[in-house]
Amino acid sequence: MKICPQLFLAMFGLGLLPLSPSAIAADQPRTVDESRARDVVSFDDDWRFFKGEAESAEQSAFDDAGWRALSVPHDWSIEGPFDEKAPTRGDGGFLPSGVSWYRKHFALPEARDDRRVFIEFGGVMANSEVWLNGHSLGKRPFGYVSFRYELTPYLQPGRNVLAVRADTSAQPAARWYTGAGIYRHVRLITTGAVRFDHWGVFVSTPEVRDTEAAVKVQARVVNSGEAERAVSLRIRILDPEGRTVATAEGVARTLAAGATDDFVENVVVKAPQRWDLETPRLYRAVVDVRSAGGTLDDEAVSFGIREFHFEAATGFWLNGRNFKIKGVCLHEDGGAFGAAIPLRVWEDRLEALRALGVNAVRTAHNPFSPAFLALCDRMGFLVMDEVLDAWTVAKRPYDYHLYFADWGLIDTRDTVRRDRNHPSIILYSAGNEIHDTRKPESAKLTLASLIEVYHREDPTRPVTQAIFRPNATGDYKNGFADMLDVVGQNYREREILDAHRQNPARKIIGTENNHLSTAWVALRDHAPYAGQFIWTGIDYLGESRRWPLIATDFGLLLRTGLPRPRGYERMSWWSDTPMVRIARSLSERAAPVADPGYETAAQMQVQAQQQKEPELLSDWTPQNGSAHEEIVEVFSNCDDVELFLNERSLGSLPKPENARPRMWKVGYEPGTIRAVGKNGGQVAAVHELRTAGAPAKLVLTAKRTRIADNWDDVIMVDAQVADANGERAPSATMPVEFSISGPGVIAAVDNGDNASHEPFQAARRTTFDGRCQAFVKATASTGRIVLSASASGLEGASIEFEATR
Repeated sequence: MKICPQLFLAMFGLGLLPLSPSAIAADQPRTVDESRARDVVSFDDDWRFFKGEAESAEQSAFDDAGWRALSVPHDWSIEGPFDEKAPTRGDGGFLPSGVSWYRKHFALPEARDDRRVFIEFGGVMANSEVWLNGHSLGKRPFGYVSFRYELTPYLQPGRNVLAVRADTSAQPAARWYTGAGIYRHVRLITTGAVRFDHWGVFVSTPEVRDTEAAVKVQARVVNSGEAERAVSLRIRILDPEGRTVATAEGVARTLAAGATDDFVENVVVKAPQRWDLETPRLYRAVVDVRSAGGTLDDEAVSFGIREFHFEAATGFWLNGRNFKIKGVCLHEDGGAFGAAIPLRVWEDRLEALRALGVNAVRTAHNPFSPAFLALCDRMGFLVMDEVLDAWTVAKRPYDYHLYFADWGLIDTRDTVRRDRNHPSIILYSAGNEIHDTRKPESAKLTLASLIEVYHREDPTRPVTQAIFRPNATGDYKNGFADMLDVVGQNYREREILDAHRQNPARKIIGTENNHLSTAWVALRDHAPYAGQFIWTGIDYLGESRRWPLIATDFGLLLRTGLPRPRGYERMSWWSDTPMVRIARSLSERAAPVADPGYETAAQMQVQAQQQKEPELLSDWTPQNGSAHEEIVEVFSNCDDVELFLNERSLGSLPKPENARPRMWKVGYEPGTIRAVGKNGGQVAAVHELRTAGAPAKLVLTAKRTRIADNWDDVIMVDAQVADANGERAPSATMPVEFSISGPGVIAAVDNGDNASHEPFQAARRTTFDGRCQAFVKATASTGRIVLSASASGLEGASIEFEATR
C-alpha cells in the first residue's frame, strides 16, 4: 500500500491538523508496496529488549527468545529504581544507566532490482551502534540526533535481524535526565535508485506579500543506480484545505550514475494564508523526481508562508507585527514517561503554557524530536532550535565534549537539514553557556565553523548562542558576540542591555532568564530586547543538587503539566486575557534586586534560596487552623484588584508599575477568600479559594473522554482528595490505588512531587498537595474504558473513556 503524502505527514510528525485521535491513529504500521516510488512504514512494533551486555547479540543467529517483547519508543531508565548511589547522580535524577540491546526480526517482500531500503531512527540514547544480519551499519554517540542507515547491501531473502546496542554507562554524561534506549519512533523507508537525499527537500518563502508569496523548493537528488537518468522536478503546492494552488515542472537534465545534484524550482502562491501564532496555517509541497513521464521518488513537505526578522532597535517582527517573544526553556523529558514521550503529553503541556501567555520554546539544550517541532508548527509556537550544550570543554566528565571534534559539525548539519522546513523555528542556537569562550581566539574559530554550517544548510534563519558570562570572557569586546546574527545571553539582563547601548546595531535576545519581576521589566521596558526564554517552562527530571530530590522545580508547570502558582504570576505579565489569581505565601518576598547576576541554573537555585523566594500555595486551608496572619499574594493584569474575606472587603490595590504581585496581610479565618479584578471599574476576572473540610472522597477529572488506540495518545486523569463538598484537601497525603477495565492500560502514575521515589510504572501513587495523576492509554480501537480510584477511608471514584481509531 502506498502511503499518500497526508498520511506520511501525520505518521511522522509533519501533519497539518491539531493532534486528534484520527491524526494520531495514522502512526500505524503499513504494508510496503513494491510498485510505488517511496514507501514509509512504522518500524516501532515487535522489538525484543535486554538490559545489560549480551555477547554476540548483533549476530542474526543469536537466541533472543527470552528477551522482553515491547514496542518503541521505549525509555528503560525511567523504570527505575531511584538510587542515591546511581552513577547518573542527581544530574540524571538518580536513575539507572548502562548498556541495553534491542533486536527486531522482520521479512520484506521480494525486492525489485533497483530498490533501496533505509532504517531511520528518531533518536537512540546514547552511543548507539546498529547491525543488520551481523553487519555493522554505523555508530552515533549523540543521543539526541536523528539518523538513518541503508540496509540494502545486507538484506536477505526472508528473515532479517536488526540489532541495536545503546550505552549510557559512562556517567555523569549530562546535567539533566536523558533517558536510555530507542526512545523515539523508528521507520523503514523504501525508494528507488534515483531518490531524494536524506532530508534533501527544503522549502522556503523568500518573499511574502499580501497578494502573493514566492515559494522556493530546493531538492538534492541522488542517483545510486548504474545508469545515467534524465530527471526533473515536479512541484504541486496544496493550501491548508488541501487544494492545489500552484504547480511547476522543471526542465529535465542528466544525472550520471553515482552522482548527486541540486535542483531548484520557484512557484508563486496567490493570496497566501500566512502562518502566524493565532492562525498557524500550513501548506504542503508535494515534490516528485520525474523521468520519462514516471515518478522515481516523491516527498510531501509541510511548510508555512510567513515573514519574520529581528531589528536592532525594535526587536522581533512576524508578518508585519512587532511583539515580544515570551518564551520558556524546556528539557526533553515527559515526567513519568521519561524520554519516550507520547505526543499528547506535549500537546497538553503546550496548551497549559499558552494559557499562561507563552508563545515560544527553546529546546534546551539539544535537538528535540521532529514530532515535537511539527506540533509547534500546528499549534503556533515559535522555536529556538538548540543543538549543543558543550563544544570542546567539558561540563561533565562524559558529556558531548568527548565527541565534538569528530561529530559537532555533522550533528549540527543533520539537525538543520532535518528541521529547516518547520515554520515554527525562528532561531538556531549554536550552543548553551559554552565554556570554550575562556579562550576566545579558538572559540571564535569554532563558532565560525558552526555558523558556516547553519548558513549553508539554511540561509533563511539567524543564528544565536546562549552566551555565558560575556563580561568575564570579553565576548562583547573581542568580537565573539558580534559574529552572531542575534546576540543571545543567559540571565544578567543589565549586561545585554548595556551591550546594545554600546553597539546599537546589535540585535539582542534573552536566551535564558529567571522568574523575577526585574527580568520581565527589563524586557517589557526596552524595545530592542526581542524576547526572553524563562528557565524553565516545566519542572524536569535531573539537575538535582541533593538526595532525595530527583527533579528540579524551576517550572511554570509541574512535570504533570499542572500550573505552579508562579505560573499565574507569569500569566499576569504575559497574557492579554483578564485574569486574577490568589496564592498564600509562606514568607515575605525579598525586595527586588536589579540584575541579580544568575549565571547558571544551579547558581539560580542557590541565589533564590539566599533571597528567600517565597513558597506559594494555591489554597485557603493552612495546616494551622487557628487564628494567625497569612501573607496573600494576588497575581493579576487588571487595573485594580479588591480582596474579600468572607464577603468583607480587605481593600483594593492598583497594578504596580514594577510588576510585583499585590499583597495583603490577612488575619486567617476559615471560609472563602476572593479576589475581584476590575478594568475601568467593571469586573473583568474573579478567583476564590475556600477552606476544605475533612477528606471524604476522591474526585477524578480529565480533559477528554475519547482516546485513540495509538502510542502517541494518552489521557491524564487528575485524582483529588476532596471534602464532602468537593473542595480539594491540600494537606491530605495518602496512597491512591488505580484499576482499569476495558481496552485500556494505566501507562504511568505521578504526583509532581520532586522528592518522591515511587515508581512511575505502577497503579498506585501517594497524593501530593492533595492530588495525584494516572495516565491512560487505549489498547484497542473500540470499547469502553473505566478507570477507578480508591483510598482507605474515602469514597472511591471512577471515570469513563471511549477508545477510538
